[in-house]
Amino acid sequence: MISRSQLAAAVVGLDALRVNPLRTVLSTLGVIIGVGALVSVLSLGDGMEHFVRSELARKTDVQTVTLSSRSGDWIDGTWTPFHDVPVFTQRDAEEMASELPMVRGMTIWLSGSARVIWPRSGKQRQVSITASTIGPTTWDRVKLAGGRFFTAGEAAHNAPVVLVSYKLADELSAGRGVEAMIGQFVRVRGVPREIVGVVAAAPGERGYSATVPFPAATSAFGADLSRDRPQVALQARTIEDMPALQRAVQDWLATRYRSWEGKVDIRVAEAQLAPVIQSIGVMKLFLGALAGISLLVGGIGIMNIMLASVTERTREIGVRKAIGARSRDIMLQFLTEAIAVSCFGSALGVALGAAIAGLTMAIIRGKTGVDSLALTLSPGTVGIAAFSAVTIGLVFGTYPARRASRLSPIDAIRHE
Repeated sequence: MISRSQLAAAVVGLDALRVNPLRTVLSTLGVIIGVGALVSVLSLGDGMEHFVRSELARKTDVQTVTLSSRSGDWIDGTWTPFHDVPVFTQRDAEEMASELPMVRGMTIWLSGSARVIWPRSGKQRQVSITASTIGPTTWDRVKLAGGRFFTAGEAAHNAPVVLVSYKLADELSAGRGVEAMIGQFVRVRGVPREIVGVVAAAPGERGYSATVPFPAATSAFGADLSRDRPQVALQARTIEDMPALQRAVQDWLATRYRSWEGKVDIRVAEAQLAPVIQSIGVMKLFLGALAGISLLVGGIGIMNIMLASVTERTREIGVRKAIGARSRDIMLQFLTEAIAVSCFGSALGVALGAAIAGLTMAIIRGKTGVDSLALTLSPGTVGIAAFSAVTIGLVFGTYPARRASRLSPIDAIRHE
């Protein structure tokens, strides 16, 4: 319960800030700079971390667990086929994606080959065919030279669509350009399919490839379907979820296929995963150290201003003590000033830090051409700034306040 004298002391402290605007501005400036630096560093760090994580998820396998069945193994130099080998279905993949909370998305695919014919010209090629569902691991690394990807609805309903490689479209078009093939129908193992997109040319591309919806595997591969088994890729929500996802996948397999061990390969990019997690941790510590230094500088500035304020107002302190103010009232007065300065400076510092971070991100995007870089001002960053402001006020305002509260009234009044 706050007493009347303590409330009066707090009011006096706030009134002192209004009466001495220059001193208040100087005190607040240190907090603005410190909190502004903290917010800008944390926001830039969050933005860069988000960019790095999205690029790793999009361009590498560090967040992917891949499951593939093994048909057999070499034992004493002899190939021994396995019995009761798990054969994953689209329903299995969908169950894993829905039941395991750390899964961002899944893809199931099957690879094989088939002959592709363009009836208009009679040209035909033996093509590597992939039957695949739509998922974050499917198209993240694929760029198109024209057209579009087939949609989730087309995949689910086995629409007669196909996505072809640049080399295949180029040769079938007979020099008319790959875009001329978009909308044309080709026969994939005798089944007419519309070309909806052409994959951008890859360096050193030699073979021919095409992708059809996963339900089309039966018609695309025909009798060859029994030779291979579908593979499933599960992408974790974050890199840190990978160990938990790997354990969860093993538990899921144990409940569905009791004799799965040795018959299913679970592939994880472990060699890449550990250095990535370590690098992200080092980056966070480095950014935290920079932010801490900024706050320390701002806090020292507050303490210096508050100490100067105590010296300047020594006579005032003596008069207040002579008319009945207690030491804790004097201390509360100066702590109130320090916290008020910190909170006000924190609000301005958040705005300044966000502006600096936004401008910096805009410059980086302009210089690098990376449009996916974006300002990230999370509630956590604002919360840290607010907490830091109060902490700065308490920590760096305590010593000047204690020094002011211990002054002798007689000596303080006689101070020149």
